[in-house]
Amino acid sequence: MIYLNVLSITDLERQFVSNALSGKLCGDGPFTKEASVLFQNATGVADMALITSCTHALELAALLCEIRRGDEVILPSYTFSSAANAFLLREAKLIFCDINPETMNMDERLLPSLITQKTRAIIPVHYAGISCEMDIINALARKHDLFVIEDAAQAVGSTYKGHPCGALADIGCYSFHETKNYIMGEGGGIFIRSTEMRKQAEIIREKGTDRSRFFRGEVDKYTWRQLGSSYLPSEILAALLCAQLIRFDEIMQSRMGVWNAYHNTFEPLEMNGWRRPIVPDNCIHNAHMYYLIAPNNIERTHFIMKLKERGVQALSHYEPLHSSSMGLGMGYKPKDLPLTLEYAARLVRLPIWTGMGEEKVARVIEAVYEACNN
Repeated sequence: MIYLNVLSITDLERQFVSNALSGKLCGDGPFTKEASVLFQNATGVADMALITSCTHALELAALLCEIRRGDEVILPSYTFSSAANAFLLREAKLIFCDINPETMNMDERLLPSLITQKTRAIIPVHYAGISCEMDIINALARKHDLFVIEDAAQAVGSTYKGHPCGALADIGCYSFHETKNYIMGEGGGIFIRSTEMRKQAEIIREKGTDRSRFFRGEVDKYTWRQLGSSYLPSEILAALLCAQLIRFDEIMQSRMGVWNAYHNTFEPLEMNGWRRPIVPDNCIHNAHMYYLIAPNNIERTHFIMKLKERGVQALSHYEPLHSSSMGLGMGYKPKDLPLTLEYAARLVRLPIWTGMGEEKVARVIEAVYEACNN
């Protein structure tokens, strides 16, 4: 079976983890600090702080933006539940935005009609590593005095108009989950533009204490300063990520080779009602995912089944949040976001991972054409 995702772990990762085991194990040690430096070298994003997950990065963002009961946040329904949970924990009201079917991102053209006096934040999600239209979103946010919190979980290494995703707004949240391009098992990162917010985040992620200032010698003892939590990943996980970031270009090139092979080969499928990903001219993606849009849900189901028979794992992706049991409980109806509902039922993901190799790529391509022809 050719699986959707396979980990790429080399002797470098094993060596770094072994080194971490002989030193400081809890967070904010040398590997945690080195990961931030390596991330900046690879992406151009400075001051990225490691977090235990992208979920926790979003929760931290909600705390920093002081989201409170009754505040409204706008986000796409076609995304993972983390983006919703982070704000529901602050008792915010979720306002779901329909997608632009060309990119599967939130349709920024719909945002003006969704903004009210209660709106506090917009949460753009860069689906498949392809950026949302951030200039328009940021301009709207400035006009209405809103926060913009990027969910860049899938977009490490992607850019919008030459600028790195995750650093295009007030706060950016990254994922280093094992299903992402660069991994630490479970883990994430956060970029915060405001210096004052960064200082506050440092306290929150250290259980609400100024412990980091104590270790830097800025105070003679540390104390509980405010509400906080435990958002520091261990040095073992940070060591794993450091090795992955050293391999940044290798991983990017390998994944891009698979993505391009698929994209170039599948063009004829569009004559039969299928569709390939669309990458806007102002975006450079990171080959996080390759998907096809089937003509309809019935053909997608048949396609997934036929690929499985040929030893290729292919999967649908998110079930829309607004039509989930949680979303229905909030009063949403499936037909409220018709494009989200339609395209979620047609999208199918194909295997893509570092070191996949030409032989496996060729097998997937052959299986796709056989499944489509049938």
